[in-house]
Amino acid sequence: MALHHFMGDRLYIELQRHGHAEERQAEPLLLQLADELNLPLVATNDNHFETADMHIPQNVLTCIATSQRISQLTNPDQNEEYRFKDAAEMQALFADIPEAISNSLVIAQRCAFMVKTRAPILPAFEAGEGRSTEEELAHQSKQGLAKRIVELKASGSELVADAAAEQIYHDRLDYELGIINEMGFPGYFLIVADFIKWAKDQNIPVGPGRGSGAGSLVAYALDITNLDPIRWGLLFERFLNPERVSMPDFDIDFCQDRREEVKLYVQDKYGADRVAQIITFGTLQARAAIRDVGRVLEMPYGQVDRIAKLIPSNPANPVSIAQALESEPELRQMKRSEEQVGHLIDTAMQLEGLYRHASTHAAGLVISDRPLPELVPIYRDPRSDMPATQFNMKFVEMAGLVKFDFLGLKTLTVIQRAVEMIAERGITIDIDTIPLDDENTYNMLADGDTVGVFQLESSGMRDVLKGLKPDRFEDIIAVVALYRPGPMDNIPTYIARKHGREEVHYMHPKLEPILAETYGIMIYQEQVQQAARDLAGYTLGGADILRRAMGKKIKEEMDAQRQKFSEGAAEHNQISAQLSGDIFDQIAAFAGYGFNKSHAAAYALVTYQTAWLKTNYPVEFFAASMALDSHNTDKLAVFRQDCLYHDIPILPVDVNHSKASFAVEPYEDGLAIRYALGAVKNVGSEAMVSLCEERDQNGPFSSLDNFIQRLPKDGGNKRQLENLIRSGGFDGLNKNRRQLYENIDQIISQADFHRREKASDQVNLFGGAEQQDLDAIKLGDVPDWSANDKLQHEFAALGLYLSAHPLDSYAKQLARLKTTPSNLLEDTLAQKGPSQLKLAGQLTSVQERVSAKGNRFAFLQLTDKTGVFEVTAFSEFLNLYRDILVPDTALLMQADARVENGQVRLLGVRAERLDDAIAAHHAGIGIHLSSSVALSDIKQILKQDGGGRAPVKFYVKAQGEQVEITLPHKFKLSGSTRLALASLSGIDTLSEI
Repeated sequence: MALHHFMGDRLYIELQRHGHAEERQAEPLLLQLADELNLPLVATNDNHFETADMHIPQNVLTCIATSQRISQLTNPDQNEEYRFKDAAEMQALFADIPEAISNSLVIAQRCAFMVKTRAPILPAFEAGEGRSTEEELAHQSKQGLAKRIVELKASGSELVADAAAEQIYHDRLDYELGIINEMGFPGYFLIVADFIKWAKDQNIPVGPGRGSGAGSLVAYALDITNLDPIRWGLLFERFLNPERVSMPDFDIDFCQDRREEVKLYVQDKYGADRVAQIITFGTLQARAAIRDVGRVLEMPYGQVDRIAKLIPSNPANPVSIAQALESEPELRQMKRSEEQVGHLIDTAMQLEGLYRHASTHAAGLVISDRPLPELVPIYRDPRSDMPATQFNMKFVEMAGLVKFDFLGLKTLTVIQRAVEMIAERGITIDIDTIPLDDENTYNMLADGDTVGVFQLESSGMRDVLKGLKPDRFEDIIAVVALYRPGPMDNIPTYIARKHGREEVHYMHPKLEPILAETYGIMIYQEQVQQAARDLAGYTLGGADILRRAMGKKIKEEMDAQRQKFSEGAAEHNQISAQLSGDIFDQIAAFAGYGFNKSHAAAYALVTYQTAWLKTNYPVEFFAASMALDSHNTDKLAVFRQDCLYHDIPILPVDVNHSKASFAVEPYEDGLAIRYALGAVKNVGSEAMVSLCEERDQNGPFSSLDNFIQRLPKDGGNKRQLENLIRSGGFDGLNKNRRQLYENIDQIISQADFHRREKASDQVNLFGGAEQQDLDAIKLGDVPDWSANDKLQHEFAALGLYLSAHPLDSYAKQLARLKTTPSNLLEDTLAQKGPSQLKLAGQLTSVQERVSAKGNRFAFLQLTDKTGVFEVTAFSEFLNLYRDILVPDTALLMQADARVENGQVRLLGVRAERLDDAIAAHHAGIGIHLSSSVALSDIKQILKQDGGGRAPVKFYVKAQGEQVEITLPHKFKLSGSTRLALASLSGIDTLSEI
């Protein structure tokens, strides 16, 4: 009765008929209640899926969403009647109660609601001192510009050399403020400037700008961007066009590690109920659908994995399950012959393409002037404290919400880490004020020495830089803009004109000041706008519309713009129709792929900053770069190789010296990079932080026993300690890695004992020397691993060879065999074009696949001294060489090599064991003895190596002269044999003969 009193005529009695007994039992009671209270009836159906055949797939989808198995489903009573039923079905189902059907329409009409599109809504910005938002923007902008001009004058810039030059800045600022206020966006600029200022005050790195926003002087004055748009010829109208009203859009880059702090600041400032992330939806792709359904149906993982792998993986053009069934005979056979597999595949096909889960946009936030539920429905992501809109990015803007992008850029974190490491030496650097004309930096770029340099790392880009020989910041902007499909064709012309090998032509004298910077080549969208303004009298806003029309190439728009351009060119510059048409066509050709100069210039600044750091502070730069890629072993291998090239030592993992992350420390007469504890596989960065805190607070670990006694609880499980041992982290406490590794259970047991002792908080009965003797761990006496075994364990723990490489002992033989190191593949192919090359490497993994046609192929991953490379092996190659394609085998391979989509592609042609290839070349060794103590070990090692075709000679000093002794037998001299000999005491050196 209370509910009836409160709701009045909006209260109904609901009837449902899904075929459940409890519904049939309850219905007479509900009818009686409706009659007694004079309440209307309404018939409904609980709709969970569209058609009856989706009943089981819907249950499976529910399990996927809730991480349940089908046997655990909490609503097993849901049957086929929970499908969507049309009006006729519902009328037939409730034919005895027509009133209940008609009332469903009444309720639908009463609840009908359509979200309206709204103009952009922004929260009010607290201006302070009674100023309006417009006045506050002008106040902050003028203050900021005054500060920038002081900085320019202090640097001796000619841009503010006199009052007239300075007035250009003030006029541009007034113009932009007028447009911003006219379009109603002063609050937007103030909000963005506020959270950027807060981030900088908290020492959170912020990017110099991104996108077209760098073209705004107001943004520059407010510290939103950090690139002078007047100095670099950037246009405001490319960002905010007064002739085409649209929201401004600042994409802001923050340090990826601290971006969330900025988001929380915004949420705190504007209200937790007024700031939200934007929802995104993940769909079930073919392989994921198979795996998810198999898990829910409780099928064996191995079986499901085998089925999923029969569906070709092509992220660029995903293959559906239906397509895989057509192309994969084995998949069809499994579906036909195994009922459970057939059920799995049929269910997965029904779910394929449906939403699997909701997530949130990687960067976007919306900020409202009112509680968000008043504008859009809200979703609560269980993994986040911040709500999300139920509308996606497209629809939140239609609902009036303004999106702010908080992007994470790893490079900013690298830069800050490097600057902090440099500061540890007492050197303070303001990365925003470094000179943009550093000759050494441009020399490094001209050499193509760009590993780790933002945007310039690819082999193609390195080749461009070697030809370009950049010597000014404008060249970096240009190369960033040109290195894309389409404009790439202009790179040779740009280089030839820069170096005077080709004359620069301009179709009209007024194009020269616009295109001189780029040697007559139209590279930037801003140049299109400037050309239209200066030649045909366009406003810059109108020219932006022209640029867009040229990019879309819609004939009607292009025809209208051509006529307007021709008439304007004749009126303003007396240009003939023929010439204006030719100029229009040339501009249109460039405009199709013209790049936003504002974005290119802003990102070129980040590029230059990384290049400057690498040139002037390479040790700190590499340490910071490795720290940010500490779990990407392929990248670490590349950095390690470049460090070797620059003579930068990388010191091994050491529990007494390494930090959790990569660090710089003094070494001999310079600096070195100390390898990170946290970069060891499966140890956990947080656990290593705890370990380092214990060491820093209570001093270095004096012995293995001391380490065990002080081992933090979260840093001492079996896998962690095993990998620290294998990486060499305990070499400073005990050099016998095998001894530690094989006694790991005893070490763990002893560590657990000491933890319990500490936790008990009791005084031990024994003390002093007696207690120390009891605490001392007794390790079994075993010989250490061989040098080769040590390297294999090191590779397993680190994902790369750090202290040495299994191929180190083959250096001269590889030169004799004329193999190509992996780091020179790109350069070699750039010179030769597609070629058949010899490569030597240690095989680390073999990943077999089945093609769409049912043929076996494999990806072979190998590593050499310079990096990691991958060879594709087709079925014929696999059949020929399968017996030697065993991980940890050193191989000599011949491969067809080519560059495809900027990546080196290697296709296996022939393979053989490297030892066999070297033995065939009779490569012998000379053993330079310093003591006879090594002879028995040498004899044993050569005996195990076995007979071959390589000679062995001894060189011994006797009575001041060197005596040569040639052994009567010849040997294979495998790589492991060479490593074993090199590690023996009593041998000075090994030499090739």
